[in-house]
Amino acid sequence: MIPLRDSVRLARLPIVTIGLIALNVIAYLLAIRGGGSILDGPTSATIVRYGAIPYELAHLSSHCELSVTGFGSSVLCSGQPGVIGHAAAQPASWETIFTSMFLHANLLHIGGNMVFLAVFGGTVEDALGRARFLLYYLLGGIAALALTVAVSPDTATPTLGASGAIAAVLGGYLLLYPRARILTVVTVIFFFTLVELPAWVMLGLWLTFDALLGAFGVATPFGGGAGVAYYAHIGGFAFGLLAIRAFAAGGAPFARAGYGARSA
Repeated sequence: MIPLRDSVRLARLPIVTIGLIALNVIAYLLAIRGGGSILDGPTSATIVRYGAIPYELAHLSSHCELSVTGFGSSVLCSGQPGVIGHAAAQPASWETIFTSMFLHANLLHIGGNMVFLAVFGGTVEDALGRARFLLYYLLGGIAALALTVAVSPDTATPTLGASGAIAAVLGGYLLLYPRARILTVVTVIFFFTLVELPAWVMLGLWLTFDALLGAFGVATPFGGGAGVAYYAHIGGFAFGLLAIRAFAAGGAPFARAGYGARSA
């Protein structure tokens, strides 16, 4: 199922949403410039370097790096039991809070995230205003990562992708436009059709889709992806639900958006 558009008519061009999509695509291309491919994404070394690793953020004096042996690759962090020495120079841990939001594991990962950001982000941006939406998006990504670190502070699995921030956008969308309908492409083998689905159905499909990416290791080349993605979604979505009214207060969109999504 691929969402195409929602039933809410925008009052203005969603410049911030378009800019965020462009930044994600540019970051993806830059990440594979030194290795990797368009289809398979950046190398594991790049993901470890620019992804957000809960262990690093919970133990600020420690850093992690990729260790490759004849048995495969893993992430080792200074300070872990049995680990000797220090990691090579790399970005500060706080920088990865932001770089990880724009880093994706492969084409399927970034493609799925950007489709949902394009469909839902513009509508929420239109309701909040451009500056408030950008802040809301970034804080949603930070909240998603914060819950991941709080729940799994000793995890060395890198978290990456816009999933946490998009989860916040979806949480806010659900409260702003509970009656919205989403025009969706439904494919069955070689056949496809267009249907309109309630926003909450598409929300559930996205959460399932991204959780499956983690479960099958698509969203990260390392183990533990399913649990990491799960908590990131919860953190982002919870932030979206709790913060949307505060961010929408300036434009008072609930009166016009929450109880009557306008037909396109």
